[in-house]
Amino acid sequence: MAICNGMDDIIPATVFLVGAGPGDPDLLTIKAARLIGEADVIVHDGLVSDAILALASPDAELISVAKQRSRHSMPQDAINVLLIDLAREGRKIVRLKGGDPFIFGRGGEEVDACRTAGVPVEVVPGISAAIGSAAQAQLPLTHRAASSAVTFVAGQCKGLSDQDWSGLAGIGRTLVIYMGVATAADIADKLIADGVSPALPVAVLENGTRPEMRTLRTLLADLGDMVVREKIVSPALIVVGEVAAHALAHDMLDACRALANTQEGRATGGKRVE
Repeated sequence: MAICNGMDDIIPATVFLVGAGPGDPDLLTIKAARLIGEADVIVHDGLVSDAILALASPDAELISVAKQRSRHSMPQDAINVLLIDLAREGRKIVRLKGGDPFIFGRGGEEVDACRTAGVPVEVVPGISAAIGSAAQAQLPLTHRAASSAVTFVAGQCKGLSDQDWSGLAGIGRTLVIYMGVATAADIADKLIADGVSPALPVAVLENGTRPEMRTLRTLLADLGDMVVREKIVSPALIVVGEVAAHALAHDMLDACRALANTQEGRATGGKRVE
């Protein structure tokens, strides 16, 4: 615990807001993996995978502040206070967030709280869920022949239903919707009502980059029914736009993985590579 100028004033430890990426521990940055392994305490969201939490020291304290359907197990103000209190105790703190801290992760609120309290804070970026999941599905969010713009929105944002969605999706544009599974049918209806073609391709990326990932494709008019029919659950992203037609469907993705393992097995003397 550091002392300032020999006085009793404790110098607060730095709070590291670390992006854990979309779930696959191999997609962590080197810095993120190092900080996780060195931390005394990790305050983590529910979307952080067990495989990533397993990188923590056996002596580290793990504190879950998991969010379920727009509600944290711990209110955001309480999370802010917790981070500040831990920093003032001089502990090595990692605030671990799924994806990237600044993409629908409330990272900005936590940075503001630390700054206001005089607590040093550093942000370590992570691969966002949209980027990681789309890459795994071989779905280009922009494509010279299909899309020159991409927009990220949260399906549960208050007031979003009152806005005009017509400019968010359509020819030459890609719309990526976070936290939209529960309201998928309403989202599709809203887009169509605002003038987006019901025949526009849509892809749903469920459990992106994780072993159980599924990539499902349909048209906008069928989105709500497909979510129910295929029993899609969070975490999942909805991608609306012509680029969605490029995504590998679930069965195609499995076939590619099987082929890759076969080829790697030949290269390693028949041993399957996970």
